Amino acid sequence: MALIVQKYGGSSVSDAESIKRVAKRVAEAKKAGNDVVVVVSAMGDSTDELIDLARQVTPMPPQREMDILLTAGERISMSLLAMAINNLGVKAKSFTGQQAGVITDAVYGKAHIVDVVPVRIRETIKSGTVAIVAGFQGVNRTSNDVTTLGRGGSDTTAVALAAGLSADVCEIYTDVDGVFTADPRIVPSAQKVDRITYEEMLEMAACGAKVLMLRCVEFGRRYSVPIHVRSSYSARTGTLVTNEPAPSSSESEDQAVEDPIITGVAHDRSEAKITIVGVPDVPGTAARIFEVVATSGANIDMIVQNVSAASTGLTDISFTLPEADGPQALAALRAVQGEIKFDSLQFDDQVGKLSLIGAGMKSSPGVSARLFGALRDAGINIEMISTSEIRISVVTREDSLNDAVRAVHSAFGLDGESEAVVYAGTGR
Repeated sequence: MALIVQKYGGSSVSDAESIKRVAKRVAEAKKAGNDVVVVVSAMGDSTDELIDLARQVTPMPPQREMDILLTAGERISMSLLAMAINNLGVKAKSFTGQQAGVITDAVYGKAHIVDVVPVRIRETIKSGTVAIVAGFQGVNRTSNDVTTLGRGGSDTTAVALAAGLSADVCEIYTDVDGVFTADPRIVPSAQKVDRITYEEMLEMAACGAKVLMLRCVEFGRRYSVPIHVRSSYSARTGTLVTNEPAPSSSESEDQAVEDPIITGVAHDRSEAKITIVGVPDVPGTAARIFEVVATSGANIDMIVQNVSAASTGLTDISFTLPEADGPQALAALRAVQGEIKFDSLQFDDQVGKLSLIGAGMKSSPGVSARLFGALRDAGINIEMISTSEIRISVVTREDSLNDAVRAVHSAFGLDGESEAVVYAGTGR
């Protein structure tokens, strides 16, 4: 008997028929002799609909009240799923994040889980009942206020519960068959990856792959929780995220053992670029700039500083950040323009980031040359470059991003013979 935590996203529980299909899968897992805990997201686009409704009421809703409102979506889906499972003759009970013992900090809208105390969930499992938990939400122990976990919160809830319960595996059900070498909506020939390390998946998630969220993978790595990404629309084996690297048995006879091992190509359209023009090139200026940006709450990704002009002693500094963080970062920098004495600010939200990821590249020469050659041949201009041991990222124009992804994917031999399937059209 195994203890399995299953998570179903919004597209998997989008309507009554979908909920019945999920209930059947959960019931089958329970009848097979497993203990089962299920984490669910809100149905379909209901979270977005609640946000729109709030903004119709007021343009500036208090964040505490928004968190109370948004937790309603998961509560609806958890109770409906419990009803559907009970209807199949399997006992099931639903729990809010608070009832499940998900404890968070006090940051409304993007709270972090600080502890999991799943007392009631353990009792439910012991009684032979399936526990259904509302994802995306928890409670702050000090204020006793409901909090939401932000983007990917249900994934994070599932892996955190799996860690707290010492589960054998956390199954993340989505509308694709696993993690692919690229977004199958852009590259239909993308191949499913059977196994991927936490480090590679962290890079994929951080670089825009939406099948798993970054915090969820971080939790899995920290507590060594095996994560199995699967489709709720098929019975196919998905992708296992684990500490163990993928086996090398797939290498063909004519492929050298030392050839680079590339996991996939990720992309991100959600970033923007800020350029600070005419920055005095003196010690401490860059430190002051990024102190100000950090104070604004913006998360910086890539940074490029030009060589200063000898005649003026001035340089330009560019960096990327989430587009949503742009306004507060710009406001913070404008407030210190007189202190830092830079000339002007430029904001560009028409950029996209492409990332090539693979644990094998750190010991394989020629990866960068092949990447840049593929982009050159496709007529793609590169604006910024960033690297790590297992990743190379470039910033290009947003309208060139799809072509760039396809060109790089093909250049590294990642195209498969059959087309990938996206069952519900979202990749989540």
